[in-house]
Amino acid sequence: MRPRDRAAEASAAAGGSVAGIVLAAGASTRFGRNKLLLRIEGESLARRAASAALGAGLRPVVVVLGHEADRIRAELSGLAVRDVFNPDYGLGMDTSLRAGVAALRDGVAAAVVQLADMPRVTSAMLSRLVERFVETGAPIVASDYQGVHAPPTLYSRALFPELGGAEGDGSGRRLVRRRESDVVRVPWPADALADVDREEDWERMDTRTP
Repeated sequence: MRPRDRAAEASAAAGGSVAGIVLAAGASTRFGRNKLLLRIEGESLARRAASAALGAGLRPVVVVLGHEADRIRAELSGLAVRDVFNPDYGLGMDTSLRAGVAALRDGVAAAVVQLADMPRVTSAMLSRLVERFVETGAPIVASDYQGVHAPPTLYSRALFPELGGAEGDGSGRRLVRRRESDVVRVPWPADALADVDREEDWERMDTRTP
């Protein structure tokens, strides 16, 4: 069964759809240019992340835009995603998280939050988070890269008020720490954690890409 089909089946079992929130608003300050426009196998990082969410069967998929929003929006052309502009993106990632949560409508049982600059995150990984949510009923299903905790992370709808609260940068991480006893972790290979923060990160990743 494809990741999309497994996630759709799991979403039905959860009593509502599982949404995707792709955070793609940052200014790529450390990188020096908009890294979300970089391409792997002919696909930009922004489009790759949105495609992974769609391929996992997440519905709806909300992509939060900010820096160079029009350019990123163009990269998403033809994809069945909803883009949301965050005018406060310069104030930190949590403003984008709040914008994404606010864009979700009733009928969503949970949301998977992912970063657009993690191109090794696959549809199968996102689908597995949904499956574990349905299997365990845990309010948070988090990724564990051999001891390193990073996105994507699934949050149940009951946590949306906390997730979208005005707590400043890092509220998602703090929420996971506060509710550690309720968190189910899914292990991934360390290589899947690779993100693109600096030019050398991209150069290393580009040489590993067919």
